[in-house]
Amino acid sequence: MKEAMHTKQLSPVYKEAFVFPTNTLEWISQNNLWRLWVPKAYNGLELSLTEGLQKLQTLAKTDGSLGWTITLCSGATYFIGNLQPEVADAIFLSGNNQICFGGSGGVFGVAEKQGDNYIISGEWRYATGAPYLTHFTLNAKIMDNGNMVLKDDGTPLVYSFVIPKNDVSIIYDWQAMGLKATATHSFKLHEVVVPKTHAFVYNTFYLPQPIFKIPFTVFADVTLFANYLGMATHFYDEASNIVSTEHTLQLQNVLQQANQLLYTIANTIDAYTNNQTPITEAYTNTIHTTTSNLVTQLTNAIITLYPKLGIKACSEPHILNRIFRDYFTATQHHNFVGR
Repeated sequence: MKEAMHTKQLSPVYKEAFVFPTNTLEWISQNNLWRLWVPKAYNGLELSLTEGLQKLQTLAKTDGSLGWTITLCSGATYFIGNLQPEVADAIFLSGNNQICFGGSGGVFGVAEKQGDNYIISGEWRYATGAPYLTHFTLNAKIMDNGNMVLKDDGTPLVYSFVIPKNDVSIIYDWQAMGLKATATHSFKLHEVVVPKTHAFVYNTFYLPQPIFKIPFTVFADVTLFANYLGMATHFYDEASNIVSTEHTLQLQNVLQQANQLLYTIANTIDAYTNNQTPITEAYTNTIHTTTSNLVTQLTNAIITLYPKLGIKACSEPHILNRIFRDYFTATQHHNFVGR
């Protein structure tokens, strides 16, 4: 009941903000939402994939910025499974209940090897929740004596790193038309010394929970898709108050199909990971193709419906305008852009 009351309070009828108010951040922490995927041994919720997707979809339906920020930040905090155990212990068992990861998936910097450390410099874009983070995650090309380290196939060696916020400078440049409170700013580092123990590699896991058996590309596809589904459902609900069923039918049908397919995928993945069944590359590709196609269908249905909603939906303070801007800002994420 407490959660339901709060999500109703958060429904986008208040003035649009560029950051979450203090009471919203407190509610996120009280409900441990930054740690959706973190094991209970590390004071997390340890949700299954299906449970987590249901939570993310509900949050995105309540407010686009809320759902998107928790998805991206809890998704970065999912990297606890990739961290060396002593690093995970130091961060998550420190007594700080506000731990929140976030960062960039782009490779926009370099990390020069220096003994047991790396010297990292660079500038990274699109760190969702930048002002709310305790730690930033980033990808950097590895350098040794000024030379780029190459893998056997000739491509640059890239490691991911987790960096305390005090070593990071935020560049306040998020000016998108929607998802404003995600505060998805850029950030930079200049010759920051980072212990090599804070480097990690996607899909190399040290924790045994089933959630960490999921390839990261699959995890990213389905968690982001839950947000599109939540925002599109909110758009449908609000539009249904204005126009007839005839106009909303296309979106309704796509939503029904998308919900069914997403949770069929989620239940299948939960079964695979619980039974130690590997998720094949073929199934990984099928998931990406399926979710990409559904995003296209949702987008087309919303575009078809929008011109029928009248001038109110063109007014920035109106709820439909806000959902529209949030949804189409979200569609520019590189996972699904252009599809």
